[in-house]
Parts: sequence; C-alpha cells; structure tokens
Amino acid sequence: MHFSSNAKQFVLLLIVGIVLLLGYVHYSFFNERLNGDIPVDKDQRNTSLSKSIFRSREQNIISPERLLYKQPSVLAGRTDVVAVTPWLAPIVWDGTFDPDLVDTIYKSMNITIATTVFAVGKYVLFLRDFLETAEKHFLVDFNVRYYVFTDRPDDVPSVNLSQGRHLSVIQVPGSNRWQEISARRMEIIQTAIERQISREADYIFCLDVDSKFHARWGAESLGRLVAVIHPWFYQATRDHFTYERRPASTAYIPMDEGDYYYAGAVFGGLLEEVYTLTKVCRNQLEEDARNSIEAAWQEESHLNRYLLYNKPSKLLSPEYQWDDKKTKTKEVKVIRFSSVVKNYAEIRPNV
Repeated sequence: MHFSSNAKQFVLLLIVGIVLLLGYVHYSFFNERLNGDIPVDKDQRNTSLSKSIFRSREQNIISPERLLYKQPSVLAGRTDVVAVTPWLAPIVWDGTFDPDLVDTIYKSMNITIATTVFAVGKYVLFLRDFLETAEKHFLVDFNVRYYVFTDRPDDVPSVNLSQGRHLSVIQVPGSNRWQEISARRMEIIQTAIERQISREADYIFCLDVDSKFHARWGAESLGRLVAVIHPWFYQATRDHFTYERRPASTAYIPMDEGDYYYAGAVFGGLLEEVYTLTKVCRNQLEEDARNSIEAAWQEESHLNRYLLYNKPSKLLSPEYQWDDKKTKTKEVKVIRFSSVVKNYAEIRPNV
C-alpha cells in the first residue's frame, strides 16, 4: 500500500500532535500534584494531620571539608559481637562508630532531645544522681530538655545545667502499687508529647530514674525508633525471654517468636515514632485492664510486643542499660548507663 506525500505529512503531524498532548497532560498532572491542587487521599490526609503537632526539623547539609576523621574500613572492626540485626538495623557497641564524626553530623542539625524520667514516691531520691551524671555524660553539648514526672515536686533537687539544657517538672499522681505507676507510664508520656514536648523537641528518650551515667552517651544513640537490649537476656535464647505468654493479654508473644528482649528502662527515637509507640501500648494496657489482666512486666511486656512487630531502626547494646548487680562481661567494653543497686522494700509502696 502506498501513501501520497500529503498523507504521509498528515500522519506525521498527527503523531507529533499526540506526543505533545500527552506531554502536556503529564506535565499538568504532576505540576498540580506538586502545588497541592489534587485532593490528598483520605489516609494520607489523616497521617499528615496526626503529624502536624510536631515541629518541623530543618537539617543542614554538611560539606565534606568540615569533617576530618580516620578512613573507615570494611575489613577491620569488632568480631566478638554482632553489630547488625537481620533487618539491617545497627546494634551500637563500643568500637563500631566514630563518636566525634557522629556528634558533628547531628550537632549541625540543631536538634533538641527530650528526656523523660519518672520520680514518683521515694524514687525521687535517685533524681540528683541521675541528673548530675547526665550532665557529665549524656548528649553533652546538645540541646536537652529533661521532663521529670513526680508526685513530689518540692523534692526535685536543684542541679546546675549546662547551656542549652532545661528541666521541666510535671506533677502526676502517686499510687500505692508500683505496678500501676509502671502501667501508666505510656499514657503519661503520650499526653506530655501532645501537650508540651511536641513543640519543644525533635527526638526523645524515656529513661529510668534509678540509674546513673558512667561514660559517654552521644548522638550514636539517635534514630527513628531506638531500643536497648536487656543486659540479663542478651546471651539467652528466646524461650528464656520473660515475654507475656498468656494469649489473653494484648502483650502476648508466642514461644516460637521474638528477636531480642528489650529493656523498658530505655527507649526512644523521633517524637512521631515514640508518640505512636506510647499510644499503641497505652491502648493495649487499657484493654488488658478492662479484661482484668496485667502483663507480666507491665509496660515492658507491651513494649516488647510492639517492637517485635514494629522493628526498631537502631538497637543499643547492653552498654546503654547495664545492671550494677551483674558482673561486667568481656564483650561489654564500657558501661555507659546502668541501674543502681537498691532495696525495693524501702522504695516501693508494695513489693
């Protein structure tokens, strides 16, 4: 079949016209998406609204000439410990990071880290050591805001804080049962994030007050969602973990499941992530209460359930939550933070 020259020109012009039309439609669609003229999916809108309470983080770009450090190696390094999880989250051990490099990167972002502690009842006695050792070792030269939850605000000690560090006292009710104080922790943190912390910080760590800092705890600990491996279980198999094993509880974890056993004394991350964690755990704790069941280790049980199905992006080794009753092991080169030895009969309202 043969076409005249005029027909060929017509077909060619038609093809060019179609290509130009498709290009225009493509450009207009994405231009409208960028300008926000096309309606957002309902689920996306809800997500955006839920995050609107959190302040925006402006991160600076670091030029290479500002960072001078030893060249890293892919061959040399620690071989006595595992430094990455099966889902490729780092496990932070001494010797697996450059502290000066990591701090320099995060300091350029001008971030603020919230730090919550509960000093309820006689636990207020631990607060001075906690704060004084934190000022020596915890995220030194970073902006840190301590939030002390206590039923005894008049007993909160006066501690000299470095520049860029602040302390807020938030009064909470006491209780005759330490288990109830523990169970309400998630609810109180969630509420504090909503009402105050979301406007004042970017990251958050939730720590136990009956602890002390002993060595550097820096920006290597920061991440999207951070958990610490329990010092008493990091050498154990999952069948020895003290998970909640009763199916009736919302914290239930079957015997054949589990990654690590995480300590409830330390967890943190971006405010948005920790807010979601505390909200989910609070709802599960309240559901258990309605069903007259209390998880084996209260909020720690629910924390482990949450982190099993919502994998943390970074794990801190037991260096970041040791127990002074436990003998130091060879793989733990430095103890950065630890639970102090105490007589529970003296400090808890019920034992």
